[in-house]
Amino acid sequence: MNKSELIEAVSQEINMPIREASTITNTILDSMIDALANGDNIEVRGFGSFMIKEYTSYQGRNPKTGMKIKVPPKKLPFFKVGKELKERVNTGDEQ
Repeated sequence: MNKSELIEAVSQEINMPIREASTITNTILDSMIDALANGDNIEVRGFGSFMIKEYTSYQGRNPKTGMKIKVPPKKLPFFKVGKELKERVNTGDEQ
């Protein structure tokens, strides 16, 4: 499912115009992005949680030349699946 399919599903589920469903979906996604960018965690019970993992710098290698390079520290978003979602995916249960 991509973003447009999600917007259409929201529109059909609550019987509203796609333009309004798009505004709602974009607001939710933008709020989640802003929260992660500010270093906050997001937890959606039954679905999972989003957090930022910080990685320190390390010595790496350029795969083409084999030369050593220093990889700078970085922050990456990480998703940890919730128990209910994991169970539904494993049983193939659709609602």
